[in-house]
Amino acid sequence: MIVHPELRRAARHVRRPLLAATLLQAAVTFTHLAQAVLLAVTLADVARGVTDRLPALLGAVLALVAARAWLGHRQRRTAVRAGAAVRVRLRDELLAHLGRLGPAHLTTARAGAVRTTLVDGVEGVDAYVSRYLPQLLVTLAVPPLLLAAVALVEPLALLGLVPALLLALAGPRGWDRLLARRGKEHWDTYEALGADYLEALQGMPALRAAGAVGRTRQRLEERSALLHRATVAKLRVSLVDTGLTDLAVQGGTVAAALLACGSAVTGSTSATGTYLVLLLAAECFRPVRDLSREWHAGYLGASAADGLAALRTARPAVADTGTAPARWSTPPELRFEDVGFTYEGAARPALRGVSFTAEAGRTTALVGPSGAGKSTLLALLLRHHDPGAGRITVAGRDVADHTLDSLRRGIAVVSQHTHLFHDTVAGNLRLAAPGATDAELTRAARAAGVHDEISALPDGYATVVGERGATLSGGQRQRLALARALLADAPVLVLDEATSAVDERRESGIVRELLAAAGDRTVLVVAHRIAAVRDADRIVVLDDGRVDAVGTHTALVAAGGVYTDLVRAGHVPEGELAA
Repeated sequence: MIVHPELRRAARHVRRPLLAATLLQAAVTFTHLAQAVLLAVTLADVARGVTDRLPALLGAVLALVAARAWLGHRQRRTAVRAGAAVRVRLRDELLAHLGRLGPAHLTTARAGAVRTTLVDGVEGVDAYVSRYLPQLLVTLAVPPLLLAAVALVEPLALLGLVPALLLALAGPRGWDRLLARRGKEHWDTYEALGADYLEALQGMPALRAAGAVGRTRQRLEERSALLHRATVAKLRVSLVDTGLTDLAVQGGTVAAALLACGSAVTGSTSATGTYLVLLLAAECFRPVRDLSREWHAGYLGASAADGLAALRTARPAVADTGTAPARWSTPPELRFEDVGFTYEGAARPALRGVSFTAEAGRTTALVGPSGAGKSTLLALLLRHHDPGAGRITVAGRDVADHTLDSLRRGIAVVSQHTHLFHDTVAGNLRLAAPGATDAELTRAARAAGVHDEISALPDGYATVVGERGATLSGGQRQRLALARALLADAPVLVLDEATSAVDERRESGIVRELLAAAGDRTVLVVAHRIAAVRDADRIVVLDDGRVDAVGTHTALVAAGGVYTDLVRAGHVPEGELAA
């Protein structure tokens, strides 16, 4: 009977519809009771051979049946509305919290597990709140009233009813701890299987290329077997619970009937009283049987409560303590001042004393070998993490002073791993600017070098690109993301390996067009290939978490060192080393 705090919290948001659903459920229950009284009077009249009131009594019974059908319909509709409100509010809250947690959380959580919690877990909470809780309240309120009514008619019947009701309600509570443990095991296994299946579906091309489809299928079968065993273990406990409840219900009804019949034989109870006790004894246990049914409907929600609570209360890597809105009327200067950072559990720092300035309205490139700290710097700029030492300022103000939402809206990011939704090309572009005109879409697409390819699609900008842009090539997806970033019209534009999927022969031209389209934005470019950075106003070379050199392409090539090594590793013709 103990309701998980997370489920109580979900129910608090729908108090009014939940109360209405409970009252309607109570009204349905009272129609059963009124029907029992009318049937008892009818049966007693028939037993005595009195038929004068029979048409009226049967008419009243039929009216109660019709009223119960109407009340039941209203109750279900009200409960569905309450459940829908719980689902919408809970999912909105969890998705908003996931946004606050940011990429730092999602890199440690499995996407399939989060999906299972957001979809199946929330659906389970809907059933628990909208079906189980109203029935629980009715079950706690109605049987005591019925016992009082039975006591007025035949007190002796309480000797059978009271112990049976106590056993039906309190007996299963002895299994609650074991049932909760089995439920958690079942949910954890169910969540892990969902994560494995989603991962396998997303990685199917890689699995086929590696010849690992068979091994993955075997692993999923083993996971499915684990879920089967966890489900059976949960059902064993649940069936014991149900069996105990049914034993108490049937035993109590039989005991009450025997006691009532004994009273009738001795003449201490009238015929009407005997029938009334028999029918009310059955009605005493109706809420208990209904509660057992609704418990099974909402059990998934009870099992998922811990997972929902863990997701909702997860702490972001950085606290949103800033109060100043990030509103820059002109392109801001970005300054990294002696920045240091070490990932949790890492043996050595990712950044050590990094200092440089990205001038306002200019293009600054970050280059360096893998692991040099380029992506870490971008993560710190966007406050997915906070520096362990030093600080980062935008327009002279520490990024920690700004609210996270406004800071990230002011910085448009195009990463190597782009994400497109199952929508039209225009719909994906308008994610950044819902009010953008067709002309603005075309202008941004031309700047990103993808307009001609969009025009060649079957429906042009109205073409549906499929989930994750499945119908497009990697280069097309990246250039659509570039166009989307330009539409965002943020004063700071970050290109993180944004042209890595573009053919090298076209990369330099696309970057030049893109930087021209960026206008007077402050642009930060991260790339491995020199073609993407050679036209930058300034190039910052990182190596092993430190700044190795700063300068233009020509000056850095002439100086030698890490940058020249990168140029040679990129197979740039020798003539370009002096360019």
